[in-house]
Amino acid sequence: MKISTKGRYALRLMLDLALEREHVVRLRDVAARQEISVKYLEQIISVLQKCGYVKSVRGPGGGYMLAQKPEEYTVGMILRQIEGSLAPVACLEGQDNDCVRREECVTLRVWRMLYDAINGVVDQVTLADLVEWEQEMDENLEGVI
Repeated sequence: MKISTKGRYALRLMLDLALEREHVVRLRDVAARQEISVKYLEQIISVLQKCGYVKSVRGPGGGYMLAQKPEEYTVGMILRQIEGSLAPVACLEGQDNDCVRREECVTLRVWRMLYDAINGVVDQVTLADLVEWEQEMDENLEGVI
């Protein structure tokens, strides 16, 4: 499994909104801070808005903001909206494994373990955690300068 550019950028976009939580944020400003094109961010924000993760504010001074608190979003929630399933193999993507070899496939056990490990990480880390880690990183960098 490999997270696409779109998935990575969606996470950076949501983190940027979480860092600016008290303000409405323009995509142009996110694009400048994150070094991502506005056009690409428009595609991503559209998906995030449709699923209710962000809300838009129209008019002068308009832009986007998180629909909920940062602690209510996990990395897994965000990635699944953009990427779809995070399963490492096709036979684990749906509710039912309809693979004809499922009863005799010993490697399926490895793929389930990997899938559980992936979900265990991405479903445990929240946007609030990322905000905290970002602030810690900033403080560490200030100590170096």
